[in-house]
Amino acid sequence: MTEITRVPLRPIAKGSLAKLWIGVIVAVALAVLLAWSLAPKGVEVTTLEPGSGPSPSAGDVIFVNYTGKLKDGTVFDQSQPLPLPPQAQGLFPEGNPLPLDNMIPGFVEGATKMQKGGKYQMRIPANMAYGDEEKTNPQTGEVVIPANSDLIFDVDMIDFMTRAEFDRRVQVITQMMQQQGGMMGPPDGAAPPPQ
Repeated sequence: MTEITRVPLRPIAKGSLAKLWIGVIVAVALAVLLAWSLAPKGVEVTTLEPGSGPSPSAGDVIFVNYTGKLKDGTVFDQSQPLPLPPQAQGLFPEGNPLPLDNMIPGFVEGATKMQKGGKYQMRIPANMAYGDEEKTNPQTGEVVIPANSDLIFDVDMIDFMTRAEFDRRVQVITQMMQQQGGMMGPPDGAAPPPQ
């Protein structure tokens, strides 16, 4: 029978096992830190002036004054006064109505963290905005938002309402305008519309 030569294991030096475990813990901590730093960031909302009351939900229509900018400060969009007929004044709050179900995901997430009457700055990472898509001005063809752009919005949250309430008020305005158009009659020399 053949005898196998045994190789004796050397004893572990004092303190080596502790150093090994410390090395494993440091390696795991560095891996977690690296994964966290590379993970996509969410929307950052900074409160400039606090609002009060509840926040809108993702299905609501918000009324805001806003300015949209790129990281270098270039303004790519801003709110405009809503051109309502005089008879419709008071049916809607001031500001631009923005149905949140039609907005980019980052804007929706940020808006649902705001309250009525507050002023906020929202930073939206590219992956929650337009990603690798360029946005161009449809009239000029000029690139307004380059691909992979983070967006910054300064937002005054004036008010919000449910989409159903918004649609009801739009219907009221439409009816008022149709009634007023019928009372005014056709322009001079024009035939009345067929009934």
